[in-house]
Amino acid sequence: MLTGVVVMKQVNIHEAKTTLSQLIAEAERGEEVVIARNGVPVVRLVPVTTAMRCEYGAWRRLPGWENFQYDASVFAPVTDQEMADEGWP
Repeated sequence: MLTGVVVMKQVNIHEAKTTLSQLIAEAERGEEVVIARNGVPVVRLVPVTTAMRCEYGAWRRLPGWENFQYDASVFAPVTDQEMADEGWP
């Protein structure tokens, strides 16, 4: 048995129109569904990922957060020479 091989399903537009609900269910299960026009792949059907909910202090649950060092110089004004060094006019 091969591992790490992605098996995708490819259907033409006509078949996709007649079996859209089934194809959506397959994509929701994580299967890769490619829709083709005359045998040429044109789009991939994938599930929408939910956005991460913004929550105060959520970053504290990330691994390594205790090593975070705040650097106030990131917000310091940039000099004309620094701008020129970076290629800004």
